[in-house]
Amino acid sequence: QVQLVQSGGGLVQAGGSLRLSCVASGHTFSSYAMGWFRLAPGKEREFVAGISWSGDTTYYIDSVKGRFTVSRDNAKRTVYLQMNSLKPEDTAIYYCAADVEGRILGPYDYWGQGTHVTVSS
Repeated sequence: QVQLVQSGGGLVQAGGSLRLSCVASGHTFSSYAMGWFRLAPGKEREFVAGISWSGDTTYYIDSVKGRFTVSRDNAKRTVYLQMNSLKPEDTAIYYCAADVEGRILGPYDYWGQGTHVTVSS
């Protein structure tokens, strides 16, 4: 069983920045692929970014490329999502997730509790 505990998020003006963190339990975090998803009002859950177990490979959806950066610190069992140049359309509940088989594109096995990100115009 893997537990993911998220922190960060909040309210920010358009153009601002936020950083989300996600700390994982378990001793094999360094073998997991980690991902970030978001759920916006009236929309389906969307895969935002992913990172390989080593951190060497990352994946982003087009709408966040150049603005969001996913990174990880395996020694701290933590994955981050740095969000810059935020837009109102980034408003959503953000979830981190772990794929214990190391698959960046999922399907992802464990989920964090979610954290709200609100971007005001």
